[in-house]
Amino acid sequence: MIKSPFERRMRLIYLRTIRLRGHPHELARGMAFGIGIGMMPIVPFHMIAALAIAIFFKASKITAVAGTWICNPLTMYPIYKYSYKLGAIILGFDHHTMILMPVTQVIGQGNYLGATQIILSGGTLAVATFLFGGLVLGLLFSAPSYLVFFYFFKNLIAWRKSRKSIKP
Repeated sequence: MIKSPFERRMRLIYLRTIRLRGHPHELARGMAFGIGIGMMPIVPFHMIAALAIAIFFKASKITAVAGTWICNPLTMYPIYKYSYKLGAIILGFDHHTMILMPVTQVIGQGNYLGATQIILSGGTLAVATFLFGGLVLGLLFSAPSYLVFFYFFKNLIAWRKSRKSIKP
């Protein structure tokens, strides 16, 4: 039976997930760091930043890089939108300024690197707004994701051990 490329890809992801090695704390910490960094509006640097933080804090590098995929073409628009709005609230100015509109238009066109260029061309206030908002979003999402993934990896490792003990 010939499987579609999507089915083969899902099978590969499944196999790689169940073969992850490490302590659940280390794996969950890496995922939490990756998700936290993925909420930051630094598109071309997500994986590099997550990898550096994972190395520094001795977390799983694989799960840290995987966690950055929280920011993908489907979620990028709301991440950028809410990171800007939160950053504007933190810095105390009107969040209805004109910098958000060109960024969201470029994201809608699929030019994700262009969004970073527009943010950088907006000056230090625009960069600070997006970064502070992204930092808050990252903290809001990474803390609960650590708990969810800790129990996920704990159960995954227990399941894997139970499968080994059943085999003759």
